Order: sequence, then structure tokens, then C-alpha cells
Amino acid sequence: EGVVNINNMKITPLSKNVRDIILGSLLGDGSLAINPKYKSPRFSFRHSTKQKEYFFWKVEMLKEISGESCYWLQGSEKKPDGFGTAKYRFQSKALPSLTEIYNLTHKRVSGTKVRVTRKWLNQLSPLSLAIWWQDDGSLVSDSRQGVICTDSFSLEEVEIIHQYFKKVLKIETKIGQISNQDKYRIWIRSSEELKKFLRIIIPHIFAKSMLYKILLTYKDSQIQERWISEVEKLGNFSRADLEKALFDKKSKSKQFR
Repeated sequence: EGVVNINNMKITPLSKNVRDIILGSLLGDGSLAINPKYKSPRFSFRHSTKQKEYFFWKVEMLKEISGESCYWLQGSEKKPDGFGTAKYRFQSKALPSLTEIYNLTHKRVSGTKVRVTRKWLNQLSPLSLAIWWQDDGSLVSDSRQGVICTDSFSLEEVEIIHQYFKKVLKIETKIGQISNQDKYRIWIRSSEELKKFLRIIIPHIFAKSMLYKILLTYKDSQIQERWISEVEKLGNFSRADLEKALFDKKSKSKQFR
């Protein structure tokens, strides 16, 4: 897109894919922070070693904001860090091009905590939604309902997300409170509403290890076949990949043993 001149600084704008990934990731596992002695923010995220494939797909996609030593392993399986397991961590360079996203997504007073606004959500692309789902979304109740962990957001922010799903995505969700806690999650209770959401994100999922997050499971073989065929048509994976992922998923489920 070329270089933009802002306050006599030459800034190369972020590519659309990188911007979309960051906007989705900040709702999930990502963070933007301005470290002491720096004027510009860095983008970072971490994933467990079980999500290695997804982690390195993100790293590859974020090359334009990365330095040479942009990722490392924190902790080990034998000696976990404070988060319980070994994790891969990515950190970008401190870049002026990240400032616009920082201002869009953070409270101006503290500057340390994200603030969910409709303005931010309106800028999410299907790729952003796919990142958010892979970071913090799960299939539950025999993989025919969905939930997005929005535990770190206030009830007001979760309401904003609920309205965004309803008005922009045309998907009905419910807000559920975690027992005895002041934390709330977005639920997609209807399998038909869930399918609407999955159809948006399936074309933007590229890590085979994340297929379990989009494979609805059914005992009825004809209904199962219809969903697998739809995922194959919309997505980036072969029939063999999908059938293996489905077999692996069902073999771990008590319902299908």
C-alpha cells in the first residue's frame, strides 16, 4: 500500500491479513503493549506446545512485523512455567504501524487493558473471526453447541459482542455467567446458528490440528456426511484429512466409544 507520512514519520501500513489477524487475536490470546523506553507497541501471543502447528502458521503470516528472534519456548514439559505447561511465545518488533490498532482496542486511561467496542468489532473480517474462534472458541455439548471464552471482558463488553453477533453476523447467541463468578461467556446454543458462524470461518482455517474446532459430530451417518462434505467444499483440507480428524475426535468422545 506504500509508505504513509504521519508526523514526519515514514510508516508502512500493515497488510490486510496482518491487521485482521491482530484484531481477532486481541479478542483471544494476543496482546499489544508499549514497553518502557518505547513509543510504539509490540504484538505478542503464546500457545501451548499442543498448538504448535497453529502457532507457527501465525508466525509465518506475521513475518512483516517480525524480527529475527521473534519466538521462543517458555518453560518445558518437565519444568512448566507459571501457566502450567510449556508454551511458545511470539513477539513482534515495536512498530508505529501498530499504534492505530492499539488506540482502537485499548482504554486510553490505563492503556494496558483492551476495551471491546462496536467500532472494533465492526472491523473484524472472517479471518479475524477464525483467529478468535481458534484462540478462545470451543465446540461443546457433543460438539453441537459453541462457546467463546470472554471471561476477561466486563458484562457490558460481552453485551456489545452479543449485539454484534445479532446485528452484524445475524447469529443468535446467549450470554452465560460462570457459576459464582463475575465472568461471562458467549454461547451459541443452536446447532443451526453455530453452523452459520462456522460457515463464515471455515475458509480461513489452515492448521490441520484445529479441525476439531469446526467438526460437528453426529451419530446419524447421513447428517455427519452432509457436514463433512460442506466443510470439504468450504475449507482447505482434503476428505482424508477431515475423516481422520473426525475419527480422532470421535475416538476421544465417550458418546462415540
